[in-house]
Amino acid sequence: MALVQVEHLSVEFPLDDGWTTVVRDVSFSIDSGQFVGLAGESGSGKSMTALAILGLVPPPGRVSGGRVLLDGQNLIGARENELRRVRGGRVGMIFQEPATALNPVFTIGFQIAEVVRAHRSASKSEALAEAARLLDLVAIPRAADRLRDYPHQLSGGQRQRVMIAMALAARPALLLADEPTTALDVTIQAQILELLEQLRVELGLAVLLISHDLGVLAETCERLLVMSAGRIVEEGAVEDIFNRPAHPYTRSLLACLPGFAARSDHAEPGGAE
Repeated sequence: MALVQVEHLSVEFPLDDGWTTVVRDVSFSIDSGQFVGLAGESGSGKSMTALAILGLVPPPGRVSGGRVLLDGQNLIGARENELRRVRGGRVGMIFQEPATALNPVFTIGFQIAEVVRAHRSASKSEALAEAARLLDLVAIPRAADRLRDYPHQLSGGQRQRVMIAMALAARPALLLADEPTTALDVTIQAQILELLEQLRVELGLAVLLISHDLGVLAETCERLLVMSAGRIVEEGAVEDIFNRPAHPYTRSLLACLPGFAARSDHAEPGGAE
């Protein structure tokens, strides 16, 4: 059985004259330890799909259909206390903007420790010790000394590593990473992607990496979902999609990659290479 199965998921928001569907009949699954990419332009429905998995669709939006099965349990329609146990528990999430996701008035040690205590039986001192271990795990130098730092004292890359540490605090089985490298320079971006892959291998995490950048997804993911206008329009192994994209939208995304248009294997489905 897959770790998570998304079946015919739809999300809609109200307009003056009715409802508009922003995620439409989306289905996919992720196995334990699998690294899956979800690609698409801004507004394609990628982030809303991740939020719907965790029951975090912002009101007045709503899930209008489908199921999300985690370990066989349907999260759609689950009680809020059940969803709170899942969020940050079995499922961790890295949000797009660590500068806004982290609380500026609390130290990073306090914030990580609070997640530990919310999901695991630990005293305050034990939770702080675990926070230091998690910061070390995500390669924050002098981890124990940085527990007293506030978010503004960290670089963008360090704040993103803190977000990853928080997402790992309850030892999740699935990590949802929503554009985790967008605001970072190329060098730091590569380090974060390498870290996610390392954690997947070491901890056995399943990862759903959400990005508008197919180049980012190609570096780490084994399977790719391509989303356009709220629908999954193509799915397959990364290598297959890059070598022989089947959908015009996928081909248009790939054409934006430097040097891709010149590749000799960029052929129409069924055409000669």
